[in-house]
Amino acid sequence: MPSAQQLLAAYDSQLRTDAETPSALHVERLGPLRLVTFAGGRGFITYADLAGADAATLRGWVGAALAHFRDQPEITRVEWKTRGHDVAPGLHESLLEQGFVPDEPESIMIGEAAPLAADRPLPAGVALRRVTSEPDVRAMCEMDSLVFGDNDAEATAQALLRRLDLDDGMELWVAETDGVIVSAGRLEPVADTEFAGLWGGATLPQWRRRGVYRALTAARARSALTRGKTLLHSDSTEFSRPILERSGLIKVSTTTPYEWRR
Repeated sequence: MPSAQQLLAAYDSQLRTDAETPSALHVERLGPLRLVTFAGGRGFITYADLAGADAATLRGWVGAALAHFRDQPEITRVEWKTRGHDVAPGLHESLLEQGFVPDEPESIMIGEAAPLAADRPLPAGVALRRVTSEPDVRAMCEMDSLVFGDNDAEATAQALLRRLDLDDGMELWVAETDGVIVSAGRLEPVADTEFAGLWGGATLPQWRRRGVYRALTAARARSALTRGKTLLHSDSTEFSRPILERSGLIKVSTTTPYEWRR
């Protein structure tokens, strides 16, 4: 098993590039920043590192990055993705000054796919499958929206349907019973890397702690291995982090999304 330091180095070198935003409509550069436009009116700001910038420089970049998206009326929300291991003096304060609101920190989890791929038992009546049809994708997004307490189901569904049309390797997986989706997640194989990402993990409250999400994770791990991806990564909430830890992934850093809404 690689060490946490080795896994973090692989994350920084392989994933903090174009590989992080495979479905981008447009990417603009601002110093080391990547200003990314996605379908559905979403802007996204990320970077490989901050090039040793001081607080004044970072404050200027925050203002300029937000101005870039403000000038696009179709952009309704912007996420600035921070990582806990970056050196970023004054970034938190600068983001708050510009109206960004921090969400809860998440754990960056990385590990080998093979230990997660073992078959996991499911509760009686629950089955797993990949989904590709528009009705299934919309039902999955409605469940996600209910779990996460947001109103983005339509925009998310449109973005995922566009991704499926692109056939860029993304897989959508659900667990369902009696035709009702109770858990869902994405697999995102990352081209030209060792990685696949586990994203969008959501389970209805009444179905948690019953092995459903762990089985869904195992199914995605098996699919990743068939695609030649030996490492998995995930930005995990406190609901999913313990499940991934029990399966062998380890926490290598944290990430905190800061969001601005028009």
